[in-house]
Amino acid sequence: MIDDRIFWTRCGGAIVAAVFVAAAAGAQVPTIDTEDATIGSDTAGAGRFHLSAGLDARNGDFARGSYDDDRADLDRLPVHLQLGVALDLWRRDGGDPGGWFLLRTSNGFHTPRLAERTAPRGWYESNTLAALVLAPSKALRTAVIYTVKASPNGIAATTHEASLSLAHDDALSPTFVVTMRPKGDGGVYTQAGAEPAVTLGEGDGAAKLSLPLALGIGWHGFYGAGSGDRVFASAGAALVKPFRLGATPGTIRWEALALHRDRRLARLSGPDGETARIVPLVTWSVSLAY
Repeated sequence: MIDDRIFWTRCGGAIVAAVFVAAAAGAQVPTIDTEDATIGSDTAGAGRFHLSAGLDARNGDFARGSYDDDRADLDRLPVHLQLGVALDLWRRDGGDPGGWFLLRTSNGFHTPRLAERTAPRGWYESNTLAALVLAPSKALRTAVIYTVKASPNGIAATTHEASLSLAHDDALSPTFVVTMRPKGDGGVYTQAGAEPAVTLGEGDGAAKLSLPLALGIGWHGFYGAGSGDRVFASAGAALVKPFRLGATPGTIRWEALALHRDRRLARLSGPDGETARIVPLVTWSVSLAY
């Protein structure tokens, strides 16, 4: 099952996402979201080396409550290709992994606008991270992450981000992230989240209903020079349904969120982005693990 969280929208739009994870059913291997550095998990094989790949299609692109790449009009169905590797570093007493090294990249493509004249015109985003993930206990995971965010066609400047991320696997599934930028706009970003869930039925094929919640704050100009301290929150519902494609396990996830940001943060998304203070975020994702 994939716990990657994706936030994209435009008012009145629909989102289609598909994620394919190259791993055999077995142990839970951590994943890191390249946008906000939150920790999720994939079901992978019992070996030490794990590969992953993903594909999603979106009708808009948001990151941390703000319209992403606001110099580009993304009102054209962006597509993201994700690739990753994870290596089990050691195992604790009892056989559970105690640490992993992760590499992950997410690349965004869309139909270019006329202003995007630098080749490759349609490749607007490339986020790549390296992470060391530790598991002090079976339920707790911590990660030190370094992410390079670049724009191959030059519509945005390259930034570097260093993050400390935590996640706990319990009834509330809380997460916490703090991020600073060694290169790019300054400031500090913090995000706290949770996703309480209930299983609807019994057995491996039972659906799960959850309530994803998040609160993010960009401090001291994190959203750009002069932006000050900006706040956003999101809340909604998600339905996850496991399935099998032959012998391959998979998951379908439907998610509907409402993103609420302060007035200044909403204005920062203009002029091409969505400047509403309350924005609906709808996601449909499909995952396969083998």
